[in-house]
Amino acid sequence: MKPFNYTRATSAAEAVTTLESRPQGRFLAGGTNLLDLMKEDVMSTTDLVDLTRLDLTEIRETETGLSLGALAKNADTANHPLVRRDYPLLSRAILSAASVQIRNMATNGGNLLQRTRCPYFYDTATPCNKRDPGSGCGAREGLNRTHAIFGWSEKCVAVHPSDMAVALAALDASVRVRGPAGERVIPFAAFHRLPGDEPERDTNLERGELIVAIELPKQGFASNHYYLKVRDRASYAFALVSVAVGLELDGDSIKEARIALGGAAHKPWRAAVAEEFLTGKSASGANFEAAADAEMALAKPLEHNAYKVELGRRAIVRALALAVKPA
Repeated sequence: MKPFNYTRATSAAEAVTTLESRPQGRFLAGGTNLLDLMKEDVMSTTDLVDLTRLDLTEIRETETGLSLGALAKNADTANHPLVRRDYPLLSRAILSAASVQIRNMATNGGNLLQRTRCPYFYDTATPCNKRDPGSGCGAREGLNRTHAIFGWSEKCVAVHPSDMAVALAALDASVRVRGPAGERVIPFAAFHRLPGDEPERDTNLERGELIVAIELPKQGFASNHYYLKVRDRASYAFALVSVAVGLELDGDSIKEARIALGGAAHKPWRAAVAEEFLTGKSASGANFEAAADAEMALAKPLEHNAYKVELGRRAIVRALALAVKPA
């Protein structure tokens, strides 16, 4: 690990001001991803601004829904009574991620900002445009079994690793940030980026902006939801494909459908085509299969991950069926 300066911030304002003056600096929260990357020389920094003393851990009801403090731990969020009661989809997604030990350390804000687990990103001996812009994408013509089938570019085919973020995409969350210009709220769909020509940029955060909270609308799909994660092993593995589903039903009719996919793109992928197809239709297996077919028809598999198209189709159908008839 390369040497760096360390500062412990005592307020959000101080954290933002400190990082603004240190162009190569980074915020440090739980550190479960950042410190690993620094130890492996995948990422480096001149300054770490420690956020752990900031008062950003509160989880509370608001007029519009629920606010999740950016520094609340993943475990505390998943097990919070309000989250379990009103947003069980989010609780289920968080509890499917990582290990108990990591969930006890990882923060909500850090979860959104974690970097891809693409092996070419982690291997400093191989080219990677995310790690070293302009060097090339080793995965594009390499072993890309776990990589993107939606939204990739010639410069990057990596996928976003978060489970929590997939559920937040389905829940239509938003992210409140504080920066040098003040506070702003970013719709979740606009928070993460597709790779395009700048795969080194994972989000639309501006320099020095700090996540202070994640905000959830009142509609939590508590009655009809499911998070399905398909992976190579039963625990402590990232999704090959995951599906977050929330349904609002009127009898057998679907009033509203929310579907998001993980393990499929550089950001959580909202299955907008499938959602539109299902709206106003009956919650039947035939409609679930037709919706999944319509969404997966947009997929562009790589040389080694064509299996994800069929896997994604079946995962969508199964998650929808389990959301209609929860256990």
